[in-house]
Amino acid sequence: MRILHRLWRWLLRPKASRAGAKREELSSAASEARLADFLENTTDIVSFYDRDFRLTHYGSKLKTTYGHAIVPGATLWEIYPSLGTELIDEFDRVRRGGSPMHVELRRSPGEAPRSALVFGAANGIGIIESAELEYRGRTLSEEQEHIVLLHQATHDVLTGLQNRRRFSDRLQQTLSSVDGSREPSALLQIDLDDFKAVNDTLGHGAGDTLLQLAAIRILDALQEGESAYRLAGDEFAVIQSGKTQPAEAERLAASLIDALKTPFVINDIPVFVGASIGIAFGPEHATECEQLMKASDIALYAAKTDGRGCARTFNRSMLLLLEQRENLRRSLRMALERGELFLEYQPLVRPPSSVVGFEALLRWRHPEVGIIPPGVFIPIAEADGLMDEIGRWVIEQACRQATTWPSSLTVAVNLSPAQFLSGSLTDTVAQIIDAVGIRADRLELEITETVLLEQTIDNIDILNTLNVLGIRISLDDFGTYYSSLSYLKNFPFDTLKIDRYFIRDLETDRKSQTIARSIIGLAHGLGISVTAEGVETPGQARWLIKENCDCLQGNFLGRPLGAEATHDFIRRSPLEGYGQWEEEIGRSSGRPSSVGGTEGSGAR
Repeated sequence: MRILHRLWRWLLRPKASRAGAKREELSSAASEARLADFLENTTDIVSFYDRDFRLTHYGSKLKTTYGHAIVPGATLWEIYPSLGTELIDEFDRVRRGGSPMHVELRRSPGEAPRSALVFGAANGIGIIESAELEYRGRTLSEEQEHIVLLHQATHDVLTGLQNRRRFSDRLQQTLSSVDGSREPSALLQIDLDDFKAVNDTLGHGAGDTLLQLAAIRILDALQEGESAYRLAGDEFAVIQSGKTQPAEAERLAASLIDALKTPFVINDIPVFVGASIGIAFGPEHATECEQLMKASDIALYAAKTDGRGCARTFNRSMLLLLEQRENLRRSLRMALERGELFLEYQPLVRPPSSVVGFEALLRWRHPEVGIIPPGVFIPIAEADGLMDEIGRWVIEQACRQATTWPSSLTVAVNLSPAQFLSGSLTDTVAQIIDAVGIRADRLELEITETVLLEQTIDNIDILNTLNVLGIRISLDDFGTYYSSLSYLKNFPFDTLKIDRYFIRDLETDRKSQTIARSIIGLAHGLGISVTAEGVETPGQARWLIKENCDCLQGNFLGRPLGAEATHDFIRRSPLEGYGQWEEEIGRSSGRPSSVGGTEGSGAR
């Protein structure tokens, strides 16, 4: 046992204390050699198995004891015929992170049973047969605890994948072996899209389950010469060596994206995350670990900014884009103070010709770059924790603007998940309403389904408190996320907004028509008003009016306007400004009126 303790202390002592160690002692090959040496010298019979329960690591004692079946890849039941296959579910539970279990083993049918310990290791299991177990019964000895920890030292406890420490060793070894006569190595960094939303809404337990399931899918996608690692959180990596590049890295990335975009089912809830991947090659992009990781990280950021759910390969121009993003981040922190943020307002129209309100859309006029789309700067604001401050400003400005309109008109404001999940939302809204002096029912707050995945007491309290205050609540982008009908039963929505995705092909696509018609009927049956977003043509408007959609929004009816322009728009309602588009709706074809304009709808 003293030998084991010394080995364990050496394996885990801090990196700084081993500054003078040889490079090969830090490599994955050296770690494997130490494990093999341990398996040979321990007094116990120790063996390890992969996720399919096939033998991967063992010492000569196992061979001596069960020589008839000991070959790499042999199944657990070929080695231990006395273990019934009915235990497979229990073994799988241990493999997925469950607590160790004891089993009884027999070398032959007439032999007295012996106790063995089964524990999770490297997304598989390990088995310890020990004479000491026969005397200690079901008590785990200190030495056996060290055996478990020894194997897990270089593996992630949650997923069983190799961990960051093993990753660094392997990447350095791979880069050191690459020269001009060999194929380059590839590093793929993988981030799960929308993982934080799952963690925040379904809870950390569901998040852990998601990571375990994602790790299994990543492993299933790998081939020879490819190894997977969990770096931290929802960050994974794959090192690919001995392959033809860039074709093989691109093939693997496409396979991983396809595997991870299929919904996961957690607690009977379908969860969609997907993955973004950054690819870099050694030695083309870097010859040192840190530089290659930076290159793949930059490529990963490019994949996320290009819409996520895709892979991008590093190139030098990405460095410039990254520098620009950092400049935007610094500028955004000062944008509100400098008065660079402003609001535009897109009309909400009730057919046939009544303006019922406007939706406030946030914009940023950068002094050097010009107008920056919300899709660019809002994710930065959310990541940097700026949305509470910016969101408060948006609500206050929109409410103040609404007080300049007729008292029958409403103003709609989008909330980011960061605002909704903060503990100060209801107090902030109440304070603004009191300070501005606007009726509460003239403010409509729009939320998306991502903030409602977990029906917690906090979620219910926030929505009910806002409802008691008289604030209108709208469920935005309905049908594009999780669309659980329980949301409509358990939360007090006033409005349901059909996403523009279903409106775009409404004139020609029967599926879009069926979905839109069903949403309208469902909402009306529950006493909820319906607004269709992205109405761009008279044909779309005509179809929605025929199906009794309550409110329309889009360029055909009115493009986003500056604050002052809203007054002129209101003055033209309902007769002057709407006669033209009402005529257009009555025809089978035609162009949008001048009221609608031709610019794209305001992004949020």
